[in-house]
Amino acid sequence: MSELSQHEQIVQAFNQYLAEAETFDEKGVKAAAARARKALGDLGKLAKTRRAEIQEKKNNM
Repeated sequence: MSELSQHEQIVQAFNQYLAEAETFDEKGVKAAAARARKALGDLGKLAKTRRAEIQEKKNNM
């Protein structure tokens, strides 16, 4: 299987965050809070990388 695109990775990280945040908020599972924070951290890193990709593509048009 090929590697996921940056866009797909962002969607996956966001979906992971949504699931963990819901588990924490609705069920009160403490461990889900750490997983939600990790997903948000990953999302931030992926967003920075994707922004750079988009900027580079735009500049090369």
